[in-house]
Amino acid sequence: MIEYTERYFRGLDLWSLGVDEAFINATVRGSQNYYLYSLSDECERCPYTRVQEIKGGANPPVVNNVFKLGIARKLSLKVLDRNVGKYAFDNESFVCQFSDQNLGEFGVYDIGIEEGNRVACTLETAKEPVNIYLPFITIALIAAALYVLFKLLQHGVHLVQRSRTPSEPQLSPNSPTISVQATGVPQKTRLRSLDTFRGIAIMLMIFVNSGGGDYWWIEHATWNGLHVADLVFPWFLFIMGVCIPISLRSQLGRNVPRYEILKNVAVRSLKLFLIGLCLNSINGPTVADLRLFGVLQRFGVAYFVVSAIHLYCYQENDQLQHPLARSHADILRLWKHWVIVGTIVFVYLLVIFFVPVPNCPSGYFGPGGKHLMLLYPNCTGGITGYIDRQVLGIRHLYQHPTARYMYDAMPFDPEGPFGCLPTIFQVFLGLQCGILILTHTDVTSRVRRMLSWGIVLGLLGGILCGFSKNDGWIPVNKNLWSLSYVMVTASLAYFLLLICYVLIDVKRYWTGNPFLYAGMNAIILYVGHTVFHKMLPWHWRIGHMNTHFMLTLEALWNSVLWNIIAYYLYKRKLFYSL
Repeated sequence: MIEYTERYFRGLDLWSLGVDEAFINATVRGSQNYYLYSLSDECERCPYTRVQEIKGGANPPVVNNVFKLGIARKLSLKVLDRNVGKYAFDNESFVCQFSDQNLGEFGVYDIGIEEGNRVACTLETAKEPVNIYLPFITIALIAAALYVLFKLLQHGVHLVQRSRTPSEPQLSPNSPTISVQATGVPQKTRLRSLDTFRGIAIMLMIFVNSGGGDYWWIEHATWNGLHVADLVFPWFLFIMGVCIPISLRSQLGRNVPRYEILKNVAVRSLKLFLIGLCLNSINGPTVADLRLFGVLQRFGVAYFVVSAIHLYCYQENDQLQHPLARSHADILRLWKHWVIVGTIVFVYLLVIFFVPVPNCPSGYFGPGGKHLMLLYPNCTGGITGYIDRQVLGIRHLYQHPTARYMYDAMPFDPEGPFGCLPTIFQVFLGLQCGILILTHTDVTSRVRRMLSWGIVLGLLGGILCGFSKNDGWIPVNKNLWSLSYVMVTASLAYFLLLICYVLIDVKRYWTGNPFLYAGMNAIILYVGHTVFHKMLPWHWRIGHMNTHFMLTLEALWNSVLWNIIAYYLYKRKLFYSL
């Protein structure tokens, strides 16, 4: 149950195809040359892009043209009788068109062009493609078998240990017992759901950074939209925000001076920024084009700003007399925070909607390049991209954004400096959740409030994006860290944390393992999986590595191996935090 296919078909080496590729065999019955252009449904309002010249010939009368074509997304194809350049716009006449074609991996497709009084075209499937989702069944069966084997071995070891250990005397029902409740000693409980949430985020990050099996819906969205990989970073920021008030409350409770706490926050933020800068130089520290911002850098900036706001604005002893006010104490005690963060968001919105950009329209949120029929080719990211280019210089930005290959866009940094403004709001929404947990100690209140926050934020995010991918006021966009993206991902974070909280800390149906181990040492795993990327034993290449099955297996292997390392550190009680 993998994407296996026989190697040869009509003399074509199918094993030479890459992931999500197919062979196109174009046949011309005539003497004229033709040109094939394609358009992916992921490319919003783009021109068709030239793929291949299809040569004709009078002698022999039939000419075959074989070439490979990427088919990860739905494609529309046009055949033109002339070369109109790299792009074919809507005003160009064409010989024939095939709209919204779902071509498949390792398939072979015949395009027939027959000249006559009128040129006729056909598109037929010569060899059926493989099912790219069968690997999920195979991997699930392998995982189930390994789990059963592990349980059997664990049971066997337990039986051996019992046979070698002398039996312990049994306590009678009247024997004295000691419990926390009996002695009246209060126990400080740690919410395992928080560490589990963090562990889910880091393991998912390792999986998607390992390729995620090269499934398009697991990788980052090209521009607008929300894929699996787009959830990881905002969830990390959210859980960091949740933990900020818990950490600061503990320090203030020990009478640590606020200026001392702020100094520690600044040092930690600086460490995050410098570690991120070092990781950016992993392929060689060329200062002239070193990427200055990145994931950990944005962590550091957002952490410092939100922590500083909370440290000097929060007053837990505010007396709330009215019953309605007391029931919303978690929000009202943050009113100063909301004013400051709301001002930051308001200024951010004013800039993205009204500040003009040279040769670009105000309020442009597109990827530039060939978007909108090449109307604004140098406007990638609108004002966000422009500010980042002016502040850092184009050589110090991320050079391989997702839009560069689909839209032929210019360099753009999805973790650039201007995008830190909405990221502060993302962390603050996590802080709001942390205050919710500290303020409301009963389960019902926590569950209702987390559920309410998840619903409200989800609806607000949906309204902003018009509940559509491209047609709303502010599309969901990870590259721009758009406001709708912040709200939608924060909504999903509330829901996920709620599920973890109920299953782990309330009902005790789940211990949080194995994600709990990873969550206790997230920074070690993040740095480690980045440093040891493409190295044995975490990564390997066996054979062609041109199937989703092999790539998914490798990504899962890397994720599991890092989780085993986290388990080892957990058992040794080795925990590292900045």
